[in-house]
Amino acid sequence: MSEVLEQVETNPVEPFLRSERMPHIWCPGCGIGTTVNCFARALVESGTDLKKVAVVSGIGCTGRVAGYVELDSFHTTHGRAIPFATGLKLANPELQVVVYSGDGDLTAIGGNHLIHAARRNIDIKVICVNNLIYAMTGGQSAPTTPQLAISTTAPYGSYEPTFNLPSLAEAAGASYVARWTTFHVRQLTRSMAEVFNRKGFCFIEVLSPCPTLYQRRNKMGDGLDAMKFYKEKSKVRHGACTSEVDLSFDGEIVVGKFVDRQRPDYLHVMKEQMRSKLHDEYVDPLEAPCQI
Repeated sequence: MSEVLEQVETNPVEPFLRSERMPHIWCPGCGIGTTVNCFARALVESGTDLKKVAVVSGIGCTGRVAGYVELDSFHTTHGRAIPFATGLKLANPELQVVVYSGDGDLTAIGGNHLIHAARRNIDIKVICVNNLIYAMTGGQSAPTTPQLAISTTAPYGSYEPTFNLPSLAEAAGASYVARWTTFHVRQLTRSMAEVFNRKGFCFIEVLSPCPTLYQRRNKMGDGLDAMKFYKEKSKVRHGACTSEVDLSFDGEIVVGKFVDRQRPDYLHVMKEQMRSKLHDEYVDPLEAPCQI
């Protein structure tokens, strides 16, 4: 019996989790745990120094990630994960700062911060788990809820236009933009590992099922049905024009790496401008005119 027990291997994700906080609060079939698995594997594959990683989350189902990972982490107020992460990065530029939160937290109440962090090209990595709804607060429509989808605040189907997050991130100035689903675990892991070696504002959208409040209400089945749906509907199109990757209720899902461009990040630009200004204002004392 002891020999059998010795052969049992530890899940490679376990060292990254705060086991004392288990069991987690996520519903059966929720995709957030899958994204955490990918994140842990990406940290291993990228060779990132874990002592220099900080995870920042806002409020919501995905916001609990910061409390479950065995890394320096910060659970902030609703919608304020990105400004908190910005301050953290500016105070300690050596940190790999990861914002790990949901679509409601990042693109609704925190949408303003998302736009300006991308515009400034702050060197942070944003993982946006998009479950298409406000899940933790009762299943209300969000800026990402597809038209025709039913929610608690749209019982006859949402009629508002839906945010195209990759297009929004690119237009605002992000250096790296990708979208995957929780079905695409290898590709998602690869993208997460990739952004650890990229400078600037990096944005990864992850479509993830909410079986309790979105799929059940829209008669889309459970978590397994969501994986089948993602497999059937997803089309990988690297480099696709982000203005053409809108999401619909039951239409095609375009996934892939859409943007990967070199652009000076905020700290680099700030330092260069300060250096230039100081150089222009500097006057050699030996050459200064005599003042009496």
